[in-house]
Amino acid sequence: MAVAGGAAQPHLERRIGLASAVALNMMYMIGVGPFITLPLIVAAMGGSQALLGWLLGALIAACDGLVWAELGAAMPEAGGSYAFLREIYGREGAGRFVSFLYIFQLGFSAPLSIASGCIGFAEFASFLAPGLAHPLFAAWPGGPHWTNVLAAGAVAIIVGMLYRDIRAILRTAWVLWAGVMAALAIVLIAGFSHLHPALLRMPPHALSLSPAFFAGLGSATLIATYDYWGYYNVCFLGGEIRNPGKTIPRAVLASIAAVAVLYIAMNVSVLGVIPAHQMARTVVAEMVARTLGPAWAVGIACLIMWTAFSSVFALLMGYSRVPYAAALDGNYFRIFAHLHPKRNFPDFSLLALGAVAMVFCFLRLTQVIAALVVIRIVLQYLLQQVGVMVLRVRRPDLPRPFRIWLYPLPPLAALGGFLFILFSRPQAMRYLVYAVVIGLAGSLLYLVRARRRDEWPFRLGSSNAR
Repeated sequence: MAVAGGAAQPHLERRIGLASAVALNMMYMIGVGPFITLPLIVAAMGGSQALLGWLLGALIAACDGLVWAELGAAMPEAGGSYAFLREIYGREGAGRFVSFLYIFQLGFSAPLSIASGCIGFAEFASFLAPGLAHPLFAAWPGGPHWTNVLAAGAVAIIVGMLYRDIRAILRTAWVLWAGVMAALAIVLIAGFSHLHPALLRMPPHALSLSPAFFAGLGSATLIATYDYWGYYNVCFLGGEIRNPGKTIPRAVLASIAAVAVLYIAMNVSVLGVIPAHQMARTVVAEMVARTLGPAWAVGIACLIMWTAFSSVFALLMGYSRVPYAAALDGNYFRIFAHLHPKRNFPDFSLLALGAVAMVFCFLRLTQVIAALVVIRIVLQYLLQQVGVMVLRVRRPDLPRPFRIWLYPLPPLAALGGFLFILFSRPQAMRYLVYAVVIGLAGSLLYLVRARRRDEWPFRLGSSNAR
């Protein structure tokens, strides 16, 4: 885009190819989650039947991934879900409200996601330096710990690393991705070389279809779903993807398939070495210590910290493009539309998300994960699963370089899976309240803003416009 005087306006550049897109997705997906949440999933299910949670999570991810693949290929813009929801429900109609609500909840859910990775990073650091697990204030043992401070510091460092142009970021991403793959390789080698198949046997009556079984499966699947998330990261970067009609679907589906295989293999390798009742938060490092020795355990703890760091790097990069896209569209606060004048990245959006994430680093990891998953399901995923079917009816002529396989079964299956996660768990209503409060607050803010700007629903004459 040119301006008077021949100077070019800052704009996003399409420089991300398929290999980089898959690497960024996998870095997001294989964060600290599977390494640190494995004992939580085992505890929820009560034994090696925890693998059912991983399998159900993979099925939900595959069905949801097909939805992202169709929408991302049809609307390859910065912002991902923001652009999808806006177009599905009407650009100047209800879509304006729904997409604003999505951006508003992202101001909470994205920093929660960032914080979860950095909290996990800090917890593995405490394996190397146990003093980090001590309270920050001796007189307040239930208050913040030094791990919380370290987590907030990690966010600040990652923001600094992302404060560069896309070419430098992609070079860094490949280095980080190599560390992620090395961590997984060591865990798999350590586990499968010392596997005890007897430990994989399920306890008696493990598969009895009781209310307790479904409650445990719901809790385990919620955590597994959190661990799989990230296959859609490429959609947030849609404005920077080369040949997006082919690259986006391939990156989404390839990353889901690769990560599902790696996760299930990793869980088998750990469950076959350490009995379920002996699992601690740093179980992967403990498993490597038992099999390869203490020196290797220190190495894997460092690599898992590297992996957590890499995941946050990838997801903060993707999420920072979403408020930018909404603000550029006039549907969010104008300051978020600012691009760095020389390096062409959304600098204010990056800094704002990083600042909120630093605050969330002072919460407990289990609280962060549960709140994140429920908020995201209610205020994004359910709207998107229904929306892809609505768009097929409203816009049958929309060019779709990729179409969902076996449509409409995948979006219906994903809907069922997400609803199961929401309502099958103990204390499910506690976290649903968070989503409802955020939804109501976002709705009120939108209505006040729309009334002042004469937008939908106050300007009904344009409600059907696209």
